[in-house]
Amino acid sequence: MDLLLWGVLPYLTLVVLIGGLIWRYRYDQFGWTTRSTQLYESKLLRIASPLFHYSLFGVLAGHLVGLLIPKAWTDLVISQDTYHAFALYGGGLAGLGTVVGIAMLIYRRRTTGPVFMATTANDKFMYVILAGAILLGIWATLTGDHTPDGHHHNYRETVSIWFRSLMIFQPNIDAMAASTIQFKIHVLMGFALFMILPFTRLVHAFTVPFHYLFRPYIVYRTRDANPMTHTTGMKRAGWDPIGTEDRHKTRK
Repeated sequence: MDLLLWGVLPYLTLVVLIGGLIWRYRYDQFGWTTRSTQLYESKLLRIASPLFHYSLFGVLAGHLVGLLIPKAWTDLVISQDTYHAFALYGGGLAGLGTVVGIAMLIYRRRTTGPVFMATTANDKFMYVILAGAILLGIWATLTGDHTPDGHHHNYRETVSIWFRSLMIFQPNIDAMAASTIQFKIHVLMGFALFMILPFTRLVHAFTVPFHYLFRPYIVYRTRDANPMTHTTGMKRAGWDPIGTEDRHKTRK
């Protein structure tokens, strides 16, 4: 079972994630969107959406630091107690913000009629998996530092080692098997989240509008013959004609 869960399932998840993204891009580009409901309700969304997204960025940053940077490296810079304090309070604050944000989003979607009508069964399933992954992560952080027999557990000596071993295609199954049940369930829920991601509105996380940095400016022109004047004949401040004089000269 350990071989299946920690040696096979991670790569199966990656195949489903990449394959799903390719399929969605090829056959459902029009649906590659969050299906925004801002027109239906904006007061709660104005608070809940930034709170959820910025807090989630903090959670992801903490995961990347904890999983990718070996414990021996951070020990050269800060003590284990300092690292644990940063992870506990910083991660706890980010996790709390994420929970409050997603709770507000779910409340808005459930209590706002037009938004609820626009909610699909796919959306409901996605919210369950997403909220479950977040809550299980907080549970693992707060209670997963001891094994059932009372021994101290440091996820950077188990989960992190296993995660980095996946990147070189030599999964250290024993390392993950030595982790606590809290982290194991959290990881399994994470697998489920990544598997469904390409087939839900969460796919928008892979859309980065880089083209906005390089697209040309949009120039607006009026069709009026003399748009720059008031009734007094004075030009409006900041409205300079573009190309009109040249066109008049050409006609003459």
